Amino acid sequence: MATLDAKTQTTLQLKRTFAAPREKVFRAWTDPEELKKWWGPPGYATPSAEVDLRAGGKYRLGMRKLPDGPVFYLAGTYREVRPPARLAYTWRWEAEPEHGETLVTVEFHDRGGSTEIVLTHELFPSEKMRSDHERGWSSSFDKLANIL
Repeated sequence: MATLDAKTQTTLQLKRTFAAPREKVFRAWTDPEELKKWWGPPGYATPSAEVDLRAGGKYRLGMRKLPDGPVFYLAGTYREVRPPARLAYTWRWEAEPEHGETLVTVEFHDRGGSTEIVLTHELFPSEKMRSDHERGWSSSFDKLANIL
């Protein structure tokens, strides 16, 4: 029986093409008002989004389960900001510091009026966390496609 190495178990990579120019997709990913429209899985809202879009700048997103769950936060620091081509940033759940910090890299590729996103989310502490985030990212991508 084949086994996965530790990097495979703790790294997630997703690709998706959106029918919108990459400048628009990049803006949806980095503008606080746009993020509030699509961020998070179905059944969740994003009532707050703070973005300091520069290397070394911070971001903080507040999510809540609908209809009126408590707000919980995801935050991190931008390591790389290259509009409209690439973002890299740290990621940590404020209420779960024991899960540590992970790293997200998002590449925005121009595909003749459409945009291919290659998302790499790595350094998960467990395969379960990677799988949970895969479901979250995939459903968020569906919401992003709808607003674009």
